[in-house]
Amino acid sequence: MRVAFLRPSLDGRRAHDAMEPLAFAALAAVSPDGTRHSLHDERLAPIPPGLRPDLAAITVETYTARRAYQIADGLRARGVPVVMGGYHPTFLPDEAARHADAVVIGDGEPVWADVVRDAAAGRLRPRYQADGFPDLADLRFDRSIFREMRYQNVLPVQVGRGCRFACDFCSIHAFYGRSLRQRPPQAVADEIRRSGARHVLLVDDNLLVDREQAAALFEALVPLGITWGCQVTLDVTHDAELLDLMARSGCIAALVGFESLDDGNLGQMRKRFNTVGGPYSEAIARFHARGIMVYGSFVFGYDHDGPDCFERTARFALDHRLFLVNFSALQPTPATRLYDRLAAEGRLLHDAWWTDPAYRYGDAAFRPANLTPDALTAGCRRARRLFFRPQSILRRAWNRPHRRSPARLAVYLGANVMARRALKDKLGKPLGEVQGSKVQGSRELTPCEP
Repeated sequence: MRVAFLRPSLDGRRAHDAMEPLAFAALAAVSPDGTRHSLHDERLAPIPPGLRPDLAAITVETYTARRAYQIADGLRARGVPVVMGGYHPTFLPDEAARHADAVVIGDGEPVWADVVRDAAAGRLRPRYQADGFPDLADLRFDRSIFREMRYQNVLPVQVGRGCRFACDFCSIHAFYGRSLRQRPPQAVADEIRRSGARHVLLVDDNLLVDREQAAALFEALVPLGITWGCQVTLDVTHDAELLDLMARSGCIAALVGFESLDDGNLGQMRKRFNTVGGPYSEAIARFHARGIMVYGSFVFGYDHDGPDCFERTARFALDHRLFLVNFSALQPTPATRLYDRLAAEGRLLHDAWWTDPAYRYGDAAFRPANLTPDALTAGCRRARRLFFRPQSILRRAWNRPHRRSPARLAVYLGANVMARRALKDKLGKPLGEVQGSKVQGSRELTPCEP
């Protein structure tokens, strides 16, 4: 049975910030014996036009949905059965089913072997969904599918799934609900040790699900001598002992969802817990005191945002010498409270922005209360330009965590240059295929011949 895993890009072109897609490694690890896998990641190289596996499996995010549907329609026209899974098909299975022979809803590992066996027998069911969420104690990843692929030199590692918060705009809670699961800390450390990787990204949406589990994980990482980054909520800075251990175990960067400087916005997005432990400046100082660089994420467009919010937020990020930032227009993702509320209020600009050929990456997709959509789009771009100007990058480099060592300074400068490049490549571009891509070749682990 020849299974081709396909990872679409935003627009059919190469991306410069691609990391290993762990979902495929998890599925490969539970495939039935005799399954031959190939991997085609459009962020690295085009999908071969004559590809004809026995089954094509496509992971779909909301931003890549339009491109995923284009790929799937082409494969099905050649008689290739297609299965889709991921966040977007889980939220909109009927939409995905118009472009696929089967849709996996929720976590894929529990049902994947059935999908492959049914495809081999020519009797794929329209939908597959596990009964509940699987325990992660035995979660395995077959990373051999990534061999010789040119991903970033950072190992993505998953510790757990789910988040203990339920923010208004976030799709994580919409996907997992109240389910919070984590792998045994030693299993995570053992996976990293076996890989030989020196630089790791813990890809959980919120690493701090359980204080004791987090402490056990950090203890298990100490002997490895690695450097690592993560996403975490600000409440980690309320626990000096845990934060010390986090730094001692090798954490050099943390992505934090500050989201807004306005308390009214934080209340609307159900994230007032951000400031329970004190002002942002104190939390940032605690990270910096331990040599941890801070990657700040901010969204614009909530009802308390006016024309001055962009420069004010950019100035805050510059004054506090943040490592990186994500300045984004608030994005209504399907199945979130935000999307439902804006739809009910008649404020959406598109019925489905993710498949609308008029939509451009980074554009506002709704009508803000105190800004025009164009002002929201333009304001986000101004804030990004202020933060990522060459002189701003150099000025922030003098922050002590950023220049702690030559290696750290190289990480800081490389990440900022890559972020500038990624924004230039994506902003203002349509979703879906762009004609004229010149990138050549993708690697098949086992041949899938026409």
